[in-house]
Amino acid sequence: MGERKIWAYGRVSDDDQNLERQLQEFRKYISDDRYILTDKQSGKNFNRPGYNALIGTKEVAPRLDKGDLLIILSIDRLGRNYTEIKEQWEYITKTLQVDIRVLDMPLLDTSIKSDDLDRKFIADLTLQILSYVAEKERVNIKKRQKQGIDVMPVVNGKKVSAKTKKPTGRPNATYPETWQTVYTQWKNGDITAKIAMTTLNMTRTTFYKLVKQFESK
Repeated sequence: MGERKIWAYGRVSDDDQNLERQLQEFRKYISDDRYILTDKQSGKNFNRPGYNALIGTKEVAPRLDKGDLLIILSIDRLGRNYTEIKEQWEYITKTLQVDIRVLDMPLLDTSIKSDDLDRKFIADLTLQILSYVAEKERVNIKKRQKQGIDVMPVVNGKKVSAKTKKPTGRPNATYPETWQTVYTQWKNGDITAKIAMTTLNMTRTTFYKLVKQFESK
């Protein structure tokens, strides 16, 4: 086994969020940013490029080697799925034989070797509680988002954000210049839907989406 390497993993949920706070903490332990891997992706599962590069996939060997140390800022940065957090923790510490240190929870540090049964029990219990809290918060965030969308006013068939005053969701598809003529011919039975789609140069999905949108006005 070679020299022990220290790695770090950071995560935020989307591109609008900032990783800087996590990076600042990691750089207290790591001087080379090549040993810091990050993702801007939801924590609902572990299918993330940065994380996969660390632990490996069926096609790619893990960057983590036996005896290395992986640091994370908090357990919810690892993930927000109760069952998978525990499975990944076991995989990293038992299968890869890599230690994990959670910076904001000193109890979760497998690099501190101890035969103290009480300490191990407390650490295992802490991991389960924090994993549960991480997933519970993810569920609550989704619930709050849905509740917020449900109460948004509707303008021109679109939910409008009270904060930004902008429509949510995908923008409405635009009508081609010849839409009215082709639509009328199709509606009158003069042409088939397939001919209408070809004439308008659009897919079946877009065509019927526009029909529904057009007829709802």
